[in-house]
Formats: sequence, C-alpha cells, structure tokens
Amino acid sequence: MRWQSIWTIAAATTLAVTMIAIPVEMKAQAGTVLKAADTQKMLPASVYYKGQSAPTQLRNSGGVKFADGLYVLATMVDNSGYASDVQAKYQAYFIAETGIKVGEKNLPAGVYGIGFIAGNKLVVTDVGAQEVFTVDTKDDAGLKRPMPLQVMADPSAGFRLYSGRRYVIFTR
Repeated sequence: MRWQSIWTIAAATTLAVTMIAIPVEMKAQAGTVLKAADTQKMLPASVYYKGQSAPTQLRNSGGVKFADGLYVLATMVDNSGYASDVQAKYQAYFIAETGIKVGEKNLPAGVYGIGFIAGNKLVVTDVGAQEVFTVDTKDDAGLKRPMPLQVMADPSAGFRLYSGRRYVIFTR
C-alpha cells in the first residue's frame, strides 16, 4: 500500500511538471512579426561586414519580437562594394538576440551575414565572411506579394524568412 502511494505521488508530480513546462515552451516560441516600419527604428543605417561598411536597405527589413522581449532582425544591404563571391553570400544582415534554429541547424545569438544562393540554399556567415552553415530553402508559389526580404509566421510553427518566394523556417 505504501509503494502504491509513492508511485501515485510520483506520477502526479511528473504530470504537474509536464503541464507547467508546456506553456513555457509555447510562450518561448510565441512572437510578433515585425514589418519594415517596426524594424527601421532598431536597425542601423550601415553595418560592418568583412572589413567594410555597407548601407542597409531598411525598407527591406523584418523580424520577430519574442514574448520574452528578445528579437531576431534582418535587413537587406547594399553589397555593391564587395567582391562578387561575397555579394552572393552577403545579401542581408541578420541579428539574433537569442539562439534559434534555422532549418535544422542551431544558430547561437549573434550578428551574421546571410544569402539566398544557387541550389535553393541559404548560407549563414559570420561578420568575417566565414561560412557558419548552409541549409535548404523552399519555394512558396502561393505567396501573393513577394518582396526582397520579409518575415512571416509559419502556419505549422515558427517563422519564415523570405527572399522573394524562397524561404527558410526559423524557430526558437
């Protein structure tokens, strides 16, 4: 009889911890999609990448503000002053105030360059232009108004970072 009481208490405790953890997990993923008008106040007019300063295209920016107040922001850059091999990999400046998952890859908090490259890939580089990782992108043929860069909520979970109709999903 005593063991049955212990097992009952253990099962109830496990259930209670699980029920508490589920809303915390859901809250961590919850966030508000930011449009260009929202991000323009937070992003700089120019950014540093591979030894140069590049002007940002704030009209082509977006991001997410998570429920805990942390941000993920992206803005297109004018990369015309860079060599052509760097231009392909560095189309946008990407800021993550928290660790996220891009596709299937983990990305720690930091500042990065990103580019949608040939072969339906997204390449993530550090500010020294060293490749961090590459992930597959998808096409959204149903997107009504493609833009050079935008962020939208993903219907299944997380968020989509678009370049035109190509996108990658990122989650927290």
